[in-house]
Amino acid sequence: MKLQPLNKQLADIDVSEIRQFDESVSKIPGILKLTLGEPDFNTPEHVKQAGIEAIQENYSHYTGMVGDPELREAAQHFFKTKYDTDYAADDEILVTVGATEALATAITTISDPGDAMLVPSPIYPGYIPLLTLNHVTPIYMDTSKTNFVLTPALIEATIAAHPDAKIKGIILNYPSNPTGVTYRASEVKAIAATAAEHDLYIICDEIYSELTYGDSHVSMGSYAYDRTFVVNGLSKSHAMTGWRIGFLMGPRVLIAEAKKVHQYLVTAATTIAQRAGIEALTNGQDDAQVMKAAYAKRRDFVYQALLDMGFDVARPDGAFYLFAKIPIELGLDSRQFTQSLATEQKLALISGTAFGPGGEGYIRISYAASMADLKEAVKRLQAFIAAHKAA
Repeated sequence: MKLQPLNKQLADIDVSEIRQFDESVSKIPGILKLTLGEPDFNTPEHVKQAGIEAIQENYSHYTGMVGDPELREAAQHFFKTKYDTDYAADDEILVTVGATEALATAITTISDPGDAMLVPSPIYPGYIPLLTLNHVTPIYMDTSKTNFVLTPALIEATIAAHPDAKIKGIILNYPSNPTGVTYRASEVKAIAATAAEHDLYIICDEIYSELTYGDSHVSMGSYAYDRTFVVNGLSKSHAMTGWRIGFLMGPRVLIAEAKKVHQYLVTAATTIAQRAGIEALTNGQDDAQVMKAAYAKRRDFVYQALLDMGFDVARPDGAFYLFAKIPIELGLDSRQFTQSLATEQKLALISGTAFGPGGEGYIRISYAASMADLKEAVKRLQAFIAAHKAA
């Protein structure tokens, strides 16, 4: 049977390198994987109970397309209390199917075919296919020479180097996946000012905002309210990845348009999960603290072990990743390193190439794993390094 061609944009999209590698090494018996960005904690008991009660109380119908009013009010209070943002519950907060749908909605809302978007790199690879599907060209800004921090100077230089591009905005993610680097208030303020100078939108993915290990998170919404979509959710803060509750926040003029996109993508987020989200944001405001304390200990352990093995590592201030530069004397590129490590020592890490330009020569380690697994991972990595240095 002959079929007409599919969407041509799909030819430029593949399943993410992270997922491909994770699936391929899962076939190796005894493999220890530090690959995916998923908390190893379970959803807090009181949140699970709220979900159970929602089922029993027949919360099985649609909410309004923008989300449960109680959940939006809880989100307004939570983000105001935590990060001093001030989004109105009724028309500036949209409940989405996870942060991924929030990102897809934001990108679609601001984009026209032929636009370009500035993207700091290395960065989480999930943004790029969303741009591609919207016929938007990513323009990468390599931050590997600025300690993985996007600077106004780099934005200015990139704009100057692409005089004919129809640059619509900037995608930013902090605390960062894959580096764990985050931004101080002065740095956020400077980026906001540069975006305003060039009339750029900002899509700011702040999903790891509750997992910072030094200063509290600073939201871009506090400095560039009028031109920013802030993306957040409950996946990392409350270990609710499978519940799929995200938030898209912005000024009402942007959210009014975004809800059109959201409606036709998903109609509304799952009602039962939204009821659990109310519990998470009201009686679980500090649920992330226990997880954060454990992550901090794990970070310190793995960070020091990597330094002792000769890796150059940016010390992460947030999220649960380490982005480590492979010792040059090993003579291995990122993919060679991760594939050989998986084959020889049954340890799976992610190649830096999965995260765009600037990622070659690095590996990403997720320390969202038990301390026992991390200690075993360090032993296997030490054995691998020793063997290849002796070769």
